[in-house]
Amino acid sequence: MISFVRKLWHNKRGNAIMIAAACLPMIVACAGLASDTIQWTLWKRQLQRAADSGAIAGVYDRQAASGSTSTVPATVSHDLTLNDHTWMSLATGYPDIKYDANCPVTSTAAMSNRVCVTLGIRQALPFSSLFLSSGPLIVATATAATISTGTPCALALSGTGTAMDYSGNATVNAPTCILYSDSSSANSASAGGSSSVTAKSIAGVGGIAQSNNWHVQSYIPYSPSLPDPLSNVTPDTNDMKCAGHYEPGKKGGSTWVYDALDESTDMVNATYLDASGNVQKGANCWTSLSTSASNKGGLTVPGSYSGPIYIDANSGHGGTGSVDMQGKFNCDSCTVVMTNSNPTENTIGTWSANAQSQTNITSPTSGTFAGIAVYQDRRAAGGNIDKINGGSNNVLSGAVYFPKDTLQINGSGTSVSLCALWVANKITFLGNSSIALSSPDDTVCSGKEAGAGNPVQMVRLVG
Repeated sequence: MISFVRKLWHNKRGNAIMIAAACLPMIVACAGLASDTIQWTLWKRQLQRAADSGAIAGVYDRQAASGSTSTVPATVSHDLTLNDHTWMSLATGYPDIKYDANCPVTSTAAMSNRVCVTLGIRQALPFSSLFLSSGPLIVATATAATISTGTPCALALSGTGTAMDYSGNATVNAPTCILYSDSSSANSASAGGSSSVTAKSIAGVGGIAQSNNWHVQSYIPYSPSLPDPLSNVTPDTNDMKCAGHYEPGKKGGSTWVYDALDESTDMVNATYLDASGNVQKGANCWTSLSTSASNKGGLTVPGSYSGPIYIDANSGHGGTGSVDMQGKFNCDSCTVVMTNSNPTENTIGTWSANAQSQTNITSPTSGTFAGIAVYQDRRAAGGNIDKINGGSNNVLSGAVYFPKDTLQINGSGTSVSLCALWVANKITFLGNSSIALSSPDDTVCSGKEAGAGNPVQMVRLVG
């Protein structure tokens, strides 16, 4: 027996089997750990996606609720029912939802409406469960917030359809501007034809189709809706001093007749009736505004005048309340306000400017209409098209506001809009129009901008 053992001890056959048998527990352990690691990573990624989605949903909820957090938990829970694909129940204590300063962040950008969502699941892993009494806790945390990116130069307020449309040969040069559409449509802003749009960003509540016509630093689709930035500006009918004069009647006496504003108007000596029925100088309100292409001098508002020029659509005054620009119009420190002196009427005039018009308006820097060049009363019934056409030498400095109508830009030459904030129900650029826009955020516009405090905001993950 001893001799047999000695022979077997020195026999090298079967060593590989012995080594393999000795290593088998290690091989099985490595395979098991590899399997567990892959499963852990998959669950972690699924859980992180759910946390990201929940945090973003919470921020959208806060955005819509003006910062309130009261309905955020319900919104996050509803989002998790749609986007938590781990198929497992969350561990006790989750989701854990925190707000603002309690949320960890890695971004240095200015932000608001912060929401952080932490999710956890406890699930046994195939191999590790052989040695652990309970499954490990897998945790994922996401933080989202709204980030301000600047004030828009153009804002289309319509919530449906293609609210901002660039077509034809339209050229827009707005390298510091954000162009924004409030439409939730899949094609909320469009650039087609031979148009060329240069801007900082094109943004919208809905989708934005990528196009070679866009020359932008960034696309910002599916962003929060922007409110009307001039919703707090309302004309005061008590400030309207509607110009007119007495005309002798055919059978004696006289009749007060309301005046229109054109090149023949003596604005310095224009008269109006005060509350007592007395004739006073200093009118600021007319039944319509027009300039003629045949009048080479055009209409220049006196330098002593500053503030609103009301264009009154009151049916009792016999006017249209509309603006028809065919020649030159120059006004420094004024706002053309299309409104109605009768507070019970919703008839508001429209704006029309042909290709030969030359309009130069610089908005005032103080008063109710500070920073606004053209204003249409929100009482307008809507559905009309207001046309700002024209050739070179058109300069509008300040906001242009048509909240119920479509603003159409269609002309030739190059127009300029400084410290621009173009707000309309819909905005379309057609034909051979060419316009350069500067942003209200530009340094030269400090103190002149209208609609401040209404920045474009993106909902983004920040931590």
